Amino acid sequence: MVLTGLDQIRINLPHKLAGKRIGILCHAASVAGDFTHITKIFAGRKDCRMTAIYGPQHGLYGQTQDNMIEWQSTKHPYYGVPLYSLYGELRKPSREMLGDIDAFVVDLQDVGARLYTYIWTVKLCMEACSETGIPVWILDRPNPVGRLPFDGPVLKKEYFTFVGGASIPLCHRMTMGEMSVWIKEKYVPGCDLNLVRMKGWQRNSLFNETGLPWVLPSPNIPTLQTAVVYPGTVLFEALNLSEGRGTSIPFELIGAPFIDAVRLKKNLDSRNIPGCIFRIHDFIPTFNKFAGKLCHGLQIHVTEPEKYYPVATAYEIIHAILETSSRDSLHFNPPPYEYEYRLMPFDILSGDSVMRESLLSRTPLRKERLRWDAEIEEFSKDFRQIKFYDE
Repeated sequence: MVLTGLDQIRINLPHKLAGKRIGILCHAASVAGDFTHITKIFAGRKDCRMTAIYGPQHGLYGQTQDNMIEWQSTKHPYYGVPLYSLYGELRKPSREMLGDIDAFVVDLQDVGARLYTYIWTVKLCMEACSETGIPVWILDRPNPVGRLPFDGPVLKKEYFTFVGGASIPLCHRMTMGEMSVWIKEKYVPGCDLNLVRMKGWQRNSLFNETGLPWVLPSPNIPTLQTAVVYPGTVLFEALNLSEGRGTSIPFELIGAPFIDAVRLKKNLDSRNIPGCIFRIHDFIPTFNKFAGKLCHGLQIHVTEPEKYYPVATAYEIIHAILETSSRDSLHFNPPPYEYEYRLMPFDILSGDSVMRESLLSRTPLRKERLRWDAEIEEFSKDFRQIKFYDE
């Protein structure tokens, strides 16, 4: 069984944290191998003191369902310490919010997609702690979809936003700890960063092989299967397509009222996309896009994760919808999106404007992937210098 950073620190608290006032950035999935939440673990310790709790997007326990649903700071109802929202009035903690802590501990479950906001909350916290001289401790956790190949464009600096703040691929195979080290080396060198690594984790694995309990890291990532498709189908948030929000299997379903599902499936089947099959499945979302309306679409079934390229598959799906739908049915949504009011939502999710332009010009995937592969090769040269876990 894999031991996470939390499991390790529970057994043996680093001496640098002994006697310190601890602030903890965490969420619902911040549990040890026996499901005990990090706040309960630290509240019961005698060798340090939990004096503040911080929560990212979706709140401490995943209570805010959708994007751009902010939540407000309060006092924790049980522990009586401040519970600060980092997805509300502020996304970067103020000096006042850090005033009663000596160390900032992070325990967040990432899902392996660059645009997942938790690591960018961590980046802002690293900046704030660097400015106030507070050390940051990252309790590392598995990348649940580490078996998936690197995939998609590398984010360009001019497209940095709250859904991407480092030049890494869309499907990146990194852990929260590795991304934090990358951020320190390239963007926040003044951060006093400390990493508690996992024991027993191998990158070329899926979460169900770790022996750890799966707790949904956000409301619309209920299962590992969702996490597998998410690095690609999350791009549909930036289109007038339903990505399955408002159903029981978000991101596995794709659809819209204007889609001809039979034609779409036939088109996709002809492309011989590796690692998955498509099945016709209509649905009616209960909220979000097309709420209450019949959407014609498909479910993606991933059959061979090691052969599945989530971003490339999403590109093929969009390309196929453009080919099989009536003219001007599909369009890219304008801003705003996740606190960005100027750049196109699809561009900040994908990494630049080129992928969107390639789709609009009907560029075949094989040509677009040549660009991605060159960018990933450059990224990999640097990543090899900081990675901590074997395949």
